[in-house]
Amino acid sequence: MNPAVRAITRTGLSNGLEVYGIENGYQGIFDNQLIPLGALEVSGKIRDSGTFLSTSRCARMREEKGPADAVAILRQNKIDGLIVIGGDGSLTGASKIDQLGYPVLGLPGTIDNDLYGTDIAIGVDSALNTIIHLIDMVKATAASHRRCFVIEVMGRSSGYLALMSTVTTGSQVAVIPEYRYNMENVLANLNRRMERKHNNSVIIVAEGVCSGHDFMKHMAEAGRDRFHQEVRLTVLGHVQRGGVPTHYDRLLATRMGEFAVLALMHGETGSMVGLVQGKMQLRDFDQILGKKKSLPSDATRLARNLGIEIGDAVET
Repeated sequence: MNPAVRAITRTGLSNGLEVYGIENGYQGIFDNQLIPLGALEVSGKIRDSGTFLSTSRCARMREEKGPADAVAILRQNKIDGLIVIGGDGSLTGASKIDQLGYPVLGLPGTIDNDLYGTDIAIGVDSALNTIIHLIDMVKATAASHRRCFVIEVMGRSSGYLALMSTVTTGSQVAVIPEYRYNMENVLANLNRRMERKHNNSVIIVAEGVCSGHDFMKHMAEAGRDRFHQEVRLTVLGHVQRGGVPTHYDRLLATRMGEFAVLALMHGETGSMVGLVQGKMQLRDFDQILGKKKSLPSDATRLARNLGIEIGDAVET
């Protein structure tokens, strides 16, 4: 998010605007945590992970009068427009602000990559690079000790991180919310691998399906007499949100930030900036919020053709 804030600031300054950052998310509006941003304040932020403005959940924005109170405070501070960076919850708040006639645009910022209306969100590529780096290190231990590892990654309602990291780390099984895993097929996949003299295997589990602990328990119950390899668990946790932003993320966030400022200046409001087939575009909040984003079909095809076990599609 820092590269996006930097791009918003520098684009605004280049066009003669005054730019303010709001600390601590929506809560910062109610707490009057508005700080002027200039070139010095965002200098070097393109290299930093997270957000230097910080963020938090805001219960008041979920109250009936919350959005109207937020708009009143923004107007009192002579803030003419708002750019919100975040996931479904943050953009839902932005939509409520838009419905009150206040100019607001959104940028997609969620590592789950589950926002409809954009091919990829800010932070996804950096998270994936962190994940594959960590899994590569775990695989070195798996090979050395001839073990099977279950690795739990983030992804509440989307298996994007789990599926993509399974493909790019050469792992064997992806357990994701979009597909119902079949333990018999999982064990058959792992046993075939052992028969072919591979001495290790890796299963990547998205947290939205079950915890890694629960999956290991199910695996032990189902394969007690058929799978004879030691199984260990690694939960990657919030380390996935850290790490230096990748080139791709820096460029994506910069492009989105610049596009949002220019769109806001031209009177656009009530929309999210998205990347679709390599180009920036705006999609109205009511076209994206509440819609389920599917996994890329070419990614699931690729996984199956590589022999990765992903289960059976869940009926919707």
